[in-house]
Amino acid sequence: MEEMFSSPTMKRIIAALPAGVELYLVGGAVRDALLGRPSYDLDFVLPSGALRFARQLADRLGGAYYPLDPERDYARIVLEMGESHAGGGRIKLDFASYQGPALEDDLRLRDFTINAMAISLHQSHRLVDPLGGAADLASRRLRACSPASFENDPLRILRAVRQAVDYDLLISPETIHLMREASAHLGQVSMERIRDELFRIFDGRNPRSALKILNHIAVLGSVLPELIAMQGVDQSPPHIYDVWMHTLEAVNKLFAVLAVLSAEYDPASASNLMLGLVSIRLGRFRQEMQDHLVEQLNPDRSLRALLYLSALYHDSGKPACRQVDQAQRIRFLGHDQESERLVALRAGELRLSNQEIERLRLVIRHHMRPFLLGQMEGEPTRRAVYRFFRDTGTAGVDICILSLADMLATYGPTLRQEDWAHHLDIIRCLLEAWWEHPQEQVSPPALLNGHELMAELDLHPGPMIGQLLEAIREAQVVGKVNTRSEAVDLARSLLDTGLDNEMNGAA
Repeated sequence: MEEMFSSPTMKRIIAALPAGVELYLVGGAVRDALLGRPSYDLDFVLPSGALRFARQLADRLGGAYYPLDPERDYARIVLEMGESHAGGGRIKLDFASYQGPALEDDLRLRDFTINAMAISLHQSHRLVDPLGGAADLASRRLRACSPASFENDPLRILRAVRQAVDYDLLISPETIHLMREASAHLGQVSMERIRDELFRIFDGRNPRSALKILNHIAVLGSVLPELIAMQGVDQSPPHIYDVWMHTLEAVNKLFAVLAVLSAEYDPASASNLMLGLVSIRLGRFRQEMQDHLVEQLNPDRSLRALLYLSALYHDSGKPACRQVDQAQRIRFLGHDQESERLVALRAGELRLSNQEIERLRLVIRHHMRPFLLGQMEGEPTRRAVYRFFRDTGTAGVDICILSLADMLATYGPTLRQEDWAHHLDIIRCLLEAWWEHPQEQVSPPALLNGHELMAELDLHPGPMIGQLLEAIREAQVVGKVNTRSEAVDLARSLLDTGLDNEMNGAA
C-alpha cells in the first residue's frame, strides 16, 4: 500500500489537491494495491461536486478533463505520463460523488466486497473496509456486497466471472445463487456493455475457465446463444471431443500457443512436447506475432480478444450441418459457411465494427485452409501460398494461429509428433511468405496497371482486366513472368486461349 502512495503519480496528485478536500481512492486500485499489483486506472470519490473538483484538478495537473456523466456527477482526467510509463503512456483518473449520504453507504452499493474498500489520500495508513473485503481477498473469495448487487446491474454477473478467474478467486455459494437468480435480467443490459465485458474476459488470464463458469451457471446462452447448440454434438475420429468440448479445448490451446509465441517468452510454457515444437519451428516470428496482435481494428478492443471469438465460433455451424453417411461416419459439410453466417449475426448483435465483422468472417470462412494445404505432399506450392493470402490478407495470420489451436484440440493426446511437425511446417511456410518474402510470394510489385494493359492490347474496361492482372501477379509468384513485356505477352496469350485454365490452375 505504501508503495502505491509513494509512486510519482500519486505524489503528483496529492501535491495538487486543494486544502481540506475529503478525497478517497476506491475500488480496484485499492484491491490491486493489497495484492501488490500495479494500477493505471484510479477511481476516487468525494462527498459532492465531483465534476467541479475534477475540472479544477485537471487544470492543476495539466491533464485533459472529460465530464463522463453529469447527471451522476462523474468525471475523468487523463494524464499523459510519457512513453516510458508502464501504463502505456497515460493514466485515467475517475472522480465521482458519493452514491449515498456517506462513504460507507457508497461502498455498500458497489459490486463485490473486494472492490468496496477505500483509502483517504490524507491518511494512507487507514483502510475503510465496511464489508470485509480485505479478509475476502486474503481468503481468495468473491462475495457480492448485497443481495441486490446483481439486480442493480446484471452485467455484474459477467464481471464476477472475469474477476474470479483473473484473481484466482472462488465465488461464494450465496453469490452464485444471486447470479443465477439475476441471469434472466441480462437482457436488460445493452449489447455494448455485454460486448465490452466479454472482450475483457477474452483478454483475461483464462478465457476457457470463464466460459465454463458461464455455462455452469446457465448464463452463456444469454450472451452467446449459438454456442449452446454445440453441446453434446458428437464427432467422428480424429476428433476426440464433442463439438462444444473441442471448442473449449481450442480456446485453451489458443491461450497456450499465444503464450509460447509471446514476446515475453517463458520456457516453462513450452515444457509440453507439442508446444515445444511450436517454439522451435515458429519462435523466430515472436516479434512479428506480437506486432500483429497489437493491431487494433477498433481502439477499444484488441485483435487478440477477437481471435478468441473466432475460436469460439469456428465450428458453431456444425450442429446445423451434421450428417451421418452410410458408413456411420459423422460429417459436417459446409460448416465453415454456416459458422461464418452465425458469427456475423452475433458480431452484429454485439455491435462490432464492420472491420471486425469482416475479419471474423474471413478467419472462419477459411479456417480449414491450412489443414487442406497439409494434405498435399511436402510444403505448399508458391501458387497455393499466394492464393491463401490473396483470399485472406492479414487475416491469414489469424488463421495460421487458430489452426494450431484447432489441430491440438482435435487430436489431443492422440496427435502424432510427425503429423504435428508437418502442420507446423505448413504454418511456417505461410508465415515466412507473409513476413519474410512478401514481394516474392504474397504481393509482387505491379509490372503494369489496368490502363497500361488496355492500351497495350486495345481492350475496354471490364472484369476481364482485373482477371488478367490477377493472372499476371500469380505468374510473377511462380516465376513465369518477370518483366513488363512478359506480362503483356502472357495477357495476350490468355486472351487467345482463355482465362479459365490459368485462373483455376492447380494449387
